[in-house]
Amino acid sequence: MNNVNQLDQLCINTIRVLAAEVVEKAKSGHPGMPMGSAPMAYVLWTKFLHHNPANPSWTDRDRFVLSAGHGSALLYALLHLTGYDLPLEDLKEFRQWGSRTPGHPEYGQTPGVEVTTGPLGQGLSSAVGMAIAECFLAAHFNRPGFNIVDHYTYVISGDGDLMEGVTSEAASLAGHLKLGRLICLYDDNHIMNEGDTGLAFTEDRGKRFEAYGWQVLRVEDGNDIAALEAALEAALAEKEKPSLIMVRTCIGFGSPHKQGQVVAHGEPLGAEELKLTKENLGWPQEPPFYIPDQSLDHFRQAVEKGRSREANWQDLFDSYTKSFPALAQEFRQWTSGRLPAGWDRNVPVFSPNEKGMATRDASGEFINAVSGSLSNLLGGSADLGPSNRTIIKGAGDFAAGHYQGRNLRFGVREHGMGSILNGMALHGGLIPYGATFLAFTDYMRPPMRLSAMMGLKVIYVFTHDSIAVGEDGPTHQPVEHLASLRIIPGLTVIRPADANETNEAWRAALTVKGPVALILPSQKLPVLDRQKFAAADGLSRGAYTLNQEGDSTPDAIILASGSEVHLALQAAERLQKTGVAARVVSMPSWELFEQQPQEYHQAVLPPQVKARVAVEAGISQGWHRYTGASGEIISIDRFGASAPADTLFEKFGFTVENIVEKTLKAVQACKNAV
Repeated sequence: MNNVNQLDQLCINTIRVLAAEVVEKAKSGHPGMPMGSAPMAYVLWTKFLHHNPANPSWTDRDRFVLSAGHGSALLYALLHLTGYDLPLEDLKEFRQWGSRTPGHPEYGQTPGVEVTTGPLGQGLSSAVGMAIAECFLAAHFNRPGFNIVDHYTYVISGDGDLMEGVTSEAASLAGHLKLGRLICLYDDNHIMNEGDTGLAFTEDRGKRFEAYGWQVLRVEDGNDIAALEAALEAALAEKEKPSLIMVRTCIGFGSPHKQGQVVAHGEPLGAEELKLTKENLGWPQEPPFYIPDQSLDHFRQAVEKGRSREANWQDLFDSYTKSFPALAQEFRQWTSGRLPAGWDRNVPVFSPNEKGMATRDASGEFINAVSGSLSNLLGGSADLGPSNRTIIKGAGDFAAGHYQGRNLRFGVREHGMGSILNGMALHGGLIPYGATFLAFTDYMRPPMRLSAMMGLKVIYVFTHDSIAVGEDGPTHQPVEHLASLRIIPGLTVIRPADANETNEAWRAALTVKGPVALILPSQKLPVLDRQKFAAADGLSRGAYTLNQEGDSTPDAIILASGSEVHLALQAAERLQKTGVAARVVSMPSWELFEQQPQEYHQAVLPPQVKARVAVEAGISQGWHRYTGASGEIISIDRFGASAPADTLFEKFGFTVENIVEKTLKAVQACKNAV
C-alpha cells in the first residue's frame, strides 16, 4: 500500500470510527450505513464535490443530498472534518435536545445540510428538483464563455430509498428529462430493518433504472477507491443521462461481529464492540472522538479549495456583470428570493358579475398576468394542467434539450411532483408551483409535510375542491382534505371566495413565509361587487367582514370559505328581511387569521355574539373553535355521492334555506340561554 492509499484509508477510517462513536455516545442511531459507505463518501467529498465550507450557501456549489437520512452521522462527520461550522462538540450532542446534529438531517439547523431527509425516497426525489433547477437556471443565464450556473447534484441513497414508490416517479421523470448532472451513489448493502433485502427486494434495480433512461454503473467492492473514482468520472462524462452508481458495500464495515448484519443498521455497536472495531481498524482506544492530525489536515484542504473555487466563480460573475448587466441584476434578484418592483402591475381586477367565473380560471389569469415580471415562476400539474389552469401560455415546456421552458409536465406523479417542487425551492432562484385535484393531495402529503417543516416557498394549486365535483363521485370529492391540510404546521391554506379574492390569495402565496395551498373549485362563482361588499384585500388577514356596515353588533355571524360564501350572503339578505342582522365573514385562511392580533379577532368575531354558523363543503373538524359550543356547522361528515353538483349541494344541506334555518336556530338558542 503506497502513502496515498494509506492516507485514504486513514481518512476513511476516521469517518467510520467518528460516526460509530457519535452514535455510541447518544445510545441511539444508525452506525452501519456510515461505516459501510465511508469510502464512497470520502471519494466524493474530497475528490469531486465542489463546495465551500466557509460559505455553505455559495450559489454555484454542488448540491449533496444524503437521501439515506438515517445515516446522518456520516454527513455530520463529513461536515465537521471538511471545515463547516460544526464543531466536534456538536457531534458529541448527536440526537440531543437543542443539538445541531438531530437524528436525521434537518435543513436550516445544520450548516451544509441541503434538505431535510429521513422519510426514505424524499431526498433522491428532491434531488431531481435540484437538477431541474440547475438546468433551467443554466439555460436562462449562461452565455458563451460565461457558465455562471455550472454544478452537479450528488446523492447517496440506500435500499429503502429505491424501494419507496416516490423514487420510481421522480427517477422516471429524471430519465425522461435527461438530467445528466444528477448523480446517485447507491449504497447497495443488501440489508433492511427486517433482514436481508432478499426478503422483499429481488428485482434488478440496475435494469429498472436503465429502463428509466439512466446510466447505470457498478462498483463491486465499496472499498475500492480507484473503482469509485472511475465510476464518478464516467458519471461526469455522461451529459444526457442521470447516473446511478451501484456500490456493493458491507454495512457496519470494520465491526468484527456486526458487519454485514442487521444489528449494525439501527442500533449502536455497544461499548465492547466499538472497542473491538477500533482494534480491528488499528485505531487507538483513547481519547474518544480521536481524529488524527494527518487525516484532519487532508479533509480541511476543502476549506481553501472551496474559497478558491468561489473566488474564481466570483471573478467570472464580475466579468459577466460587465458583459450582461441586466442578466446579472436578474440573477441576483432571483437568487436573493426578492420579488421585483411592480411584479403585480398587470394583475387584472375583475368586475362584478353574477354569472361569474371559476376561481381556478382567475388563478390561471393571475399566473399568466405575472409570468412576464416573475420569469422565475415555473411549475406544472400532475397531468391536469388544462383543468388546473396552470399552464403559462407561450412559455414552452421544460423538456430534454429545451430547459428554458417554464411548463413542467409531471405526468400522473403527484408524490414525485411534491418532492421535486421541494428540490426546486431548496436549490434557490425559482418560485415553483404544482397542481392537482384536491382529492389527490393524499398522494403528496409526505413532501408537503417536509415543505412546511423546511419553510420552503412552494405554491400548490388544488382545484375541484368539494362535492361540487359532482358525477365523478366520492373518490374524487374531497371532504376531509381541507381539514387534513390545515393540521400541517407551517402550511398556509387559502380557499378564496371569488376571482378578486383569488388574486389576493396568490399575492399572499408569493409573499408569506413557507408553503401555501390554494384551494379552488371547478364551478363558476359570482364576482362580488366590492362597492357593496368589503375589499378583497381583507383576505390578507385570513378572515374579514364582507357585508356589514358600521360598528353595530350583529345578531348572528355566518362564517364561510370559498364557494359557500355566496350562499351565506344570500342567506344574510333573507335573514335581514326577518329582522335578523347577520354578519357574513369570509374566512379563506385560518392560518392567516390566527396571525392577527386579538383585537382584530374580536372585531371580526365579537365574543358577545354567540349565534354563529359555519358553512363549508367539507368535514366539520376544527370549525368549533370559531363557532363555539352553541354554534351550528353546516358540513359534510361523510363521503359524497355521484350526482350533479346542484343535487349534491341540496341533498347535503348547502342551501340558502338551510343556512337561514340554522342561523335562526342559533339565534333562538342564544336567546333561550339568557
